[in-house]
Amino acid sequence: MLELVAEGETKPGPITSDLYRERGVFDFQEAHLVLDGLAYCRSPVLAGLPAERVVVDNSKAHQERMFSRLSVTDFGQEVLDGELDFSQYNPIHRWWGGTELTNDRLWRWDALGRTLVAP
Repeated sequence: MLELVAEGETKPGPITSDLYRERGVFDFQEAHLVLDGLAYCRSPVLAGLPAERVVVDNSKAHQERMFSRLSVTDFGQEVLDGELDFSQYNPIHRWWGGTELTNDRLWRWDALGRTLVAP
């Protein structure tokens, strides 16, 4: 998602749709939750969503969210550049495919060695 915004896509709808279509990992609802996690956290990597998270039954807030213009924060750019690690500044706690992900249990991808690195 961060890469999509950095490449110029600023609308939440296309970002979550592109992520689903290109990666096939998240469904639309989960993609929106991931987007929220990047914007509504201690050290956000994305800016531009409404100040408050959207409540399901609030159509005005939902409309405002859909017309938001996202941008990468300075911190987000440092994460993209590999200079900083998102998980060192933000708590991670979620379930994915039956696996509980937390800061102390995050596996990493080593792009140079093309291998997974244990926590």
